[in-house]
Amino acid sequence: MKRKSLGKPSKKVAHSSSFTPNLTAGPFQSGAVVLVTLNNPREKFWGKVLALDPAGLSLCGIELASFEDATNMFIGGEALSAASLFIPMHRVERVELDCPSGSIPSLSQRFVSRTGIEPHVALVGPPLERSRS
Repeated sequence: MKRKSLGKPSKKVAHSSSFTPNLTAGPFQSGAVVLVTLNNPREKFWGKVLALDPAGLSLCGIELASFEDATNMFIGGEALSAASLFIPMHRVERVELDCPSGSIPSLSQRFVSRTGIEPHVALVGPPLERSRS
């Protein structure tokens, strides 16, 4: 039995120059606390997403290697020296939500348990000073 050809399948592809994927939809919206791994040079940051678009990632955060020191200084009354950064997308290797892993608390949970302040409040533009109690 011979199959009848129904003609060429229709290939409908969006070629509109106005089409832009909404990269901020989903878990990496503005305000999400994330861990970012960069390449060339290799660096890691913990911080709050300010914006995410095809050009790159804007982040308010600190280097992961200085997380403990920054937290200790913040507890001691010093300002949290979070930097507002723009990272070009070609440097971004990985972005992951700061979530607990099994029984291991997230960095956000560790920050809250040690300081009593939510990371999204502490990670703001100018350094936030804590009142000494």
